[in-house]
Amino acid sequence: MHDNQIKLPFIRAAQYVRMSTEHQQYSTDNQSAVIREFASKHRMEIVSTYADEGKSGLNLEGRQALQRLLNDVVSGTADFEVILVYDVSRWGRFQDADESAYYEYICKQHKIRVEYCAEMFPNDGSTSSVIIKNVKRAMAGEYSRELSKKVFLGQCRLIQLGYRQGGMAGFGLRRMLVNATGVPQRILKIGERKSLQTERVILVPGPDDEVEVVRWIYNRFVNLRSNESQIAEELNRRRVMTEISRELKEQGEERETKHLWNKGLVNQILTNEKYIGNNIYNRRSFKLKSKRVTNTPDMWIRANEAFEAIVDLKLFHAAQEIIQERNRQFSNEEMLEMLKQLYQSKGYISGLIIDEAEHLPSSNLYKLRFGSLIRAYKLVGFTPAVDYTYLEINKRLREMHPGEVAQIITAIKAMGGHIERDRATDLLIINNEFKSSLVIARCLSTSAGSLRWHIRFDASLHPDITIVARMNATNDKIQDFYLLPTGEIQKKSLLLAKDNGAFWDSFRFDSLDFFFTMARRTSIIRRAA
Repeated sequence: MHDNQIKLPFIRAAQYVRMSTEHQQYSTDNQSAVIREFASKHRMEIVSTYADEGKSGLNLEGRQALQRLLNDVVSGTADFEVILVYDVSRWGRFQDADESAYYEYICKQHKIRVEYCAEMFPNDGSTSSVIIKNVKRAMAGEYSRELSKKVFLGQCRLIQLGYRQGGMAGFGLRRMLVNATGVPQRILKIGERKSLQTERVILVPGPDDEVEVVRWIYNRFVNLRSNESQIAEELNRRRVMTEISRELKEQGEERETKHLWNKGLVNQILTNEKYIGNNIYNRRSFKLKSKRVTNTPDMWIRANEAFEAIVDLKLFHAAQEIIQERNRQFSNEEMLEMLKQLYQSKGYISGLIIDEAEHLPSSNLYKLRFGSLIRAYKLVGFTPAVDYTYLEINKRLREMHPGEVAQIITAIKAMGGHIERDRATDLLIINNEFKSSLVIARCLSTSAGSLRWHIRFDASLHPDITIVARMNATNDKIQDFYLLPTGEIQKKSLLLAKDNGAFWDSFRFDSLDFFFTMARRTSIIRRAA
């Protein structure tokens, strides 16, 4: 035994862990346990942890921890020599195996190696390890493809069995929760989801007055030949609430809302087969984080007569014939001439402007006829110097806002909290203790391809906390949240990037769970002396 033997210093290491929604085997705790054991055997000291929880490994988008890790490596601020990862799949299930290799190569370029602690091969650059690693990368990507297929087939089976897969019920309908044997349980509110794996959702007729409105819409359209705009105008005159307005009223909101009927809402009712009881799925695809596409009808998954119909079948088909004939009556040349006249009168055009024009076919028909709106624009001599799609996005976000506020109210009430909604400002007063407002931030893309979110604060509201919901790159769903305290943020506006430094990102959350915890009411039982 030689007490004077020189002990080598510990190697400084960072661990990267990632968990999506997979098996418990891949929990971040289990990954860390294996990584710590590996580090101990190889005289390594873990000095930094980068964790992506609830994140898909299909690409880099949304994986803030891995992005920070790579940024630290490239910027030279990394204070470690090695990155420890559970296995190749935790680094990523990239659909292109070269992408996985590229990110590892970036680390290697900056003298930082990557070790896969649960793999049976050493990542030493030998021919055998390179071959095995590339096979593992391909297998990781293939696993996601196979999983996507299995999930899709499972969803298709549920559709064919008559169960609803996501989305709002629609005006005149409600989502009914049923148990594993099909016994009805209760009507779900907007934003409310099933809680058990074995539970399912079906569509059922809504209140009688809403069902009657739906039938009235079909009768006016088919028998009296009123168009969608005329029907919407009459519904607004009669103060018939839209689906969003109804949810606001259920939350105790009494004021007149701005969420009125329009041509698009009426057209949705006139063209959706759920009103005759048909269950349709796969109209659009967004598989493996790829580009969202609209599928042709032959690719749709359908189950006819899955739900109770609220519209007569003959009346529905008569409406479709009117719409199809209306669309067929225009030649390509006539459609382009009408679009050209709209462009000359407005100075620019967009999908929203087309849909709001009284006598023009819908923007969807222009997409179908000419392949895309951009191609139709070019054919009439319009090349947008500015991307006017922001008008459509802003309109969609305005329509989305009350539904998101309603979900916040529902969640807080479910936790026993008390919440009031200011009638004029949408300011939320929670437990009579603090005020909060919601801002939904549209995602912008710079000329260099970077993502930005411009947040404007309404100083007149004086909220204690502003909830900023950041939309994802395609502006079709919320990506994450910032909970910004007024005391800390003395700004009228704020420009956020993907990563914003330690100060700003300390306010970032993947969900509103932390905010709901702040509003939770806890019963205190006083113990007898």
